[in-house]
Amino acid sequence: MKKLFSLNVFGISLVLAGSLVSNSNAATVWTNWESATLGTNGTAIGSLGNVSITYNGQLLNNTNISGNSTLWNPLTTYIGGSVDASPAVVGDILTLNQSPGIITFSSTVTNPLIAFWSLGQPGIPASFEFNATPVVQAGGPNSIYGGSSITVTGNSVLGSEGNGIVLFEGEFKTIAWTNTYENYYGITVGTAKPVPVPAGAWLFFTGMASLIGITKFRRKC
Repeated sequence: MKKLFSLNVFGISLVLAGSLVSNSNAATVWTNWESATLGTNGTAIGSLGNVSITYNGQLLNNTNISGNSTLWNPLTTYIGGSVDASPAVVGDILTLNQSPGIITFSSTVTNPLIAFWSLGQPGIPASFEFNATPVVQAGGPNSIYGGSSITVTGNSVLGSEGNGIVLFEGEFKTIAWTNTYENYYGITVGTAKPVPVPAGAWLFFTGMASLIGITKFRRKC
């Protein structure tokens, strides 16, 4: 959200535009999955900050919502772009091998994230086809099977032992997908919460300094 600041100094009017939110100071939040029903038509319920979140789709028996999963490592694989904390800070993971899925938020979420662990195998790729276009934020090997970063083509996230995080730009109440088969892979959901910074104030003082400099120059002439 941008706001306009009007400034009149020494008879000169300026309008300064400044964002009240800076994504460079984002604090990443990951879902705390609180309950899960395993099976082909599984369900998981959790909280993402102040937002309730529901997953509907397949859940395998190695789904872990106890907060002690060690799969989201190394941390460098899951930190980058707008993401400043790995899903390891919560330690929950939902696992599946092929099932259409949908994430539903109780209220609109801006720029949600999905983290992927072990998507596909070397020489046997797997993919997710989403109803929106994702952007890769981080990627690399995992601590068990190695591998490399996920990739994105259009609305598809692809991997051959792919790991990493994608961001969906915009506001969402749901995120849905279809996916291809592989033994199993893991996902979880997060968001990067913008932290307000006085960007408008910075522009205000920059404008003031410029005007003072111009005024001093004119007085010397």
